[in-house]
Amino acid sequence: MSKFTDPQYLKTDQYRDSTNLDARFVIHQRFSTNSFGWFHWIFDVLTKLPEKAVILELGCGPGYLWRNCADRIPAGWRITLSDLSAGMVDAAWRNLVVTGRNFKFEQMDAQSIPYPDESFDAVIANHMLYHVPDRPQAISEMRRVLKPGGHLIATTVGQCHLHELHEWLQYAHLEKSFQEFSRSFTLENGLEQLKQFFSQVTMIRYEDNLQVTEVEPIMAYIRSSIHPSDLSEDAILEIRDDLEKELKEKGTIFIRKDSGLFEAIK
Repeated sequence: MSKFTDPQYLKTDQYRDSTNLDARFVIHQRFSTNSFGWFHWIFDVLTKLPEKAVILELGCGPGYLWRNCADRIPAGWRITLSDLSAGMVDAAWRNLVVTGRNFKFEQMDAQSIPYPDESFDAVIANHMLYHVPDRPQAISEMRRVLKPGGHLIATTVGQCHLHELHEWLQYAHLEKSFQEFSRSFTLENGLEQLKQFFSQVTMIRYEDNLQVTEVEPIMAYIRSSIHPSDLSEDAILEIRDDLEKELKEKGTIFIRKDSGLFEAIK
């Protein structure tokens, strides 16, 4: 099992709090070429929900979606934000308490959702299904708690997403066996997985890339992704040197992105 699908590692190390995810979020926030914004793009899909929709987000992280779109949330929506990590739930609460909205926060495992059948108009799984050890079980649970006609919004990445970053990550890993865990649920293979539970599934991509003009955010991303004991500091120094040379020669460091979402209707 990859560390990134090991619930214990996710809860007590990688996502103990929002520090690592925040470090990776910064690079997208500052250097993405699509100015509309990932979270507003997702929210455009949610606007088709009823005025009094009941919504569950699984793997909410620090609540980025709702923080970025707070002024767009209909007054009648009832929203439950959940995460496997208690630290992430706390981070979401801290980020969203200032909005004045009445969110509900819960620590929850997507493989066992503690709600009755047909409880929600929408379930959101934002870049989290590739973390789940028993993904069929989780998708089955999502379908179970959706009302008839309810929507599952599952975002993920394509096979070439952040290709350049993944090459640096592999080089920086001491064991040279860094696994791109996200390949277990991608834009290329997610449709087949979801169609085992939903007859109506569509996929759309979000057009974006990164044009990075500073080296340090890339280094922070790498360090946030690998446990310090697994890092090769010699490789880190080499990567930094190469990036500084590229930035000096080209004025920018290009990193491709490939993200999107699946919408499945029960």
